Amino acid sequence: MEINIDEIKNNRAMAAQLIDSTLLKTDASEADIIMLCKDAAEYQFKTVCVYPYYVPLCKALLRDRNVGVCTVIGFPSGLTVKDVKIFEAEEAVSYGAQELDIVMNIGAAKSGNWSYVEDELAEIIKRTPQAFHKVIIETCYLTDKEKAVACSAVLSAGAQMVKTSTGFGSIGAVVEDIKLIREAVGDKAGIKAAGRIRTFQQALEFIKAGADRIGTSSAVEIVKGK
Repeated sequence: MEINIDEIKNNRAMAAQLIDSTLLKTDASEADIIMLCKDAAEYQFKTVCVYPYYVPLCKALLRDRNVGVCTVIGFPSGLTVKDVKIFEAEEAVSYGAQELDIVMNIGAAKSGNWSYVEDELAEIIKRTPQAFHKVIIETCYLTDKEKAVACSAVLSAGAQMVKTSTGFGSIGAVVEDIKLIREAVGDKAGIKAAGRIRTFQQALEFIKAGADRIGTSSAVEIVKGK
């Protein structure tokens, strides 16, 4: 995807189309989700990103509003057993989720069990072919070498994007990691920067570094901010 930074600087509507407006707070209420969808429809964000429980509500609220519904799988640790993650993904798609942000099994990755990591991701992707798949590798827990191996596993599994963070780790997205991921995946996958991105300037820095998508719980503030 070709992104023109100068156009985005001067066109907040264009910036909005790169944002997944996210609400993954444990205590988020139905009223909060309704407001999330209302704002997403107004500003035309790329998607709303919510827990699977709220997918049917978002799907109903955003019907014909040109905003996608994204949900998370195995969130936030990725340590759910494989069959449960597969079931969660299939159910989420049946409820109307169009995009899946799948948390890589971080424990398996840290143990060097990359074949399990790749096989699990590949099976989830195979069982939900109608969805757009992003894999959260949770960069804050990985060495640079592990980040590169994780990117290779994501590509081999067939996902369309690598996502940096859940936002629940020790730190969120880091510009240097975007550059590292871009070097690892080239033009074979997109990159979603997520985790503690709260300002328009931050979003621009990640896009300049190579991100194609921004995940944030501050979407409205970003497109409205000075």
